[in-house]
Amino acid sequence: NYALYPHMSVEQNLGFGLKLRKTPKAEIKRRVTEAAKILGLEPLLARKPVALSGGQRQRVAMGRAMVREPKAFLMDEPLSNLDAKLRVQMRAQLAKLHDTLETTTVYVTHDQVEAMTLGERVAVMRDGILQQVDTPQNLYGNPSNLFVAAFIGSPPMNLIEAKVSDGRVAFAGFEIPMPDGSDLGELGGRTLILGIRPSDLEDAAVWSNPDLPTIEVTADVTEELGSEVNVLFTVDAPPVGVEEVMEAADEPVEEAAFLLEENRAVFCARVDARSQARPGARVRLSLDPRRFHFFDPDTGLAVGTAKPAVAPA
Repeated sequence: NYALYPHMSVEQNLGFGLKLRKTPKAEIKRRVTEAAKILGLEPLLARKPVALSGGQRQRVAMGRAMVREPKAFLMDEPLSNLDAKLRVQMRAQLAKLHDTLETTTVYVTHDQVEAMTLGERVAVMRDGILQQVDTPQNLYGNPSNLFVAAFIGSPPMNLIEAKVSDGRVAFAGFEIPMPDGSDLGELGGRTLILGIRPSDLEDAAVWSNPDLPTIEVTADVTEELGSEVNVLFTVDAPPVGVEEVMEAADEPVEEAAFLLEENRAVFCARVDARSQARPGARVRLSLDPRRFHFFDPDTGLAVGTAKPAVAPA
């Protein structure tokens, strides 16, 4: 529902709000013409809403707001009822429109792709409570807690219980040395939740780096996406079951239960398309411990960092 009057033309819909405010006709014409030009509606001004596509109706609704020349826009899931292809096109148009108008826009969405591609800063909410406000890149690379870590990113972050001791992190039968200079010393001996992004796991047969540790796993499922391959595998440890992770999941836990084998966690590695990984085959994955994320299992907050301290220039 774009709140368009079905008996009015596009031009009349665009100018109706200004007409109610008794704006001079010449000013209404100027604003409507300018908005139609920006939104590419000039060939459609004489049409009625019934003759428009979903994307065109969306642009008319935006134009009705634009002609008022507001100090800020509030958009509440404006693309939710568009098909996938049209949503991609409209995202691009919204981004271009924002750059053109330079007007503050508050955009509400449940779609993280929309949030990450359109937002200069993104606020992540959980049950009405603000979890983190940051740039899209920082939300992805430096999540403040487990909920943000599990919610942002597709495929989602791999999460597993781990123990840090003697400069090494142990999880699911693997032991990975931590880089010199990481500030995890004070966490020694503690059980934490380790997070690894799928994109931070790479097929060592394709990208070989002798400086990085590797783990060997058995691929259960491979998803060939053209530009990359998702390799799904189980690890010898139960899935993380803390509340924050459960709430961040796209589907209820029961819906994903079929993926679990004897309560073993399912990991995903997003590897290069040249990978020869196949279901049932052994795959050696390289991983960079400087990209590990650690969380307190009790509070859910991010703790420590695997990145070496950098001296000021």
